[in-house]
Amino acid sequence: MTRPAALFTKEREAWAQGISPVAGLDEAGRGPLAGPVVAAAVIFPCERPIPNLRDSKQLTPRMREVVFDAIRASDALIGVGIADVVEIDRLNILGATKLAWGRAVAALGQVPALVLVDGNVRAPVSVPQVTLVRGDQRCASIAAASVVAKVTRDRLMVALDLYEPRYGFARHKGYATPQHLAALRRWGPTPAHRRAFLPPGIPSLPGR
Repeated sequence: MTRPAALFTKEREAWAQGISPVAGLDEAGRGPLAGPVVAAAVIFPCERPIPNLRDSKQLTPRMREVVFDAIRASDALIGVGIADVVEIDRLNILGATKLAWGRAVAALGQVPALVLVDGNVRAPVSVPQVTLVRGDQRCASIAAASVVAKVTRDRLMVALDLYEPRYGFARHKGYATPQHLAALRRWGPTPAHRRAFLPPGIPSLPGR
């Protein structure tokens, strides 16, 4: 696991060259059968100690909420972008993810001088960018973006559960758990499901 002080290495390298602000960019929700894909962009104006900051996948749900609150309480700029299930079906998940990335950067309210993107796919933004494989484990801004995106999406799925309680969205967040698959076979898909992700044997959604 990357040591906390090392998480700001990429930002420090940019700041030393006079490149600022630097935004980290990541998303949550590329794999589920239902719900949107949510992207987040985070700018730390300078190095900030955020206890337990790391890739969202390395945190428990409770710790993600704690870290999310710490990021929100800091002076970080945060932008969130969402692509819904209709856009996922129309653009495919990669296209929809790029759409959410662009919306997240635009929602920052400040144009970054550099964007650090998790993975190896470039974002559709007109500013310099660097892609970092496993960036969510190596870079503070990207790790923070991963936490913001994951917590925001999880909260949306909990809210969706209030309208569609038969599917268990609050528990599995739209992923293909046995409970979710059993509910799909019993009741069929809802408008919150991604047509392109439906497993064999599940009727499609009309009109999409």
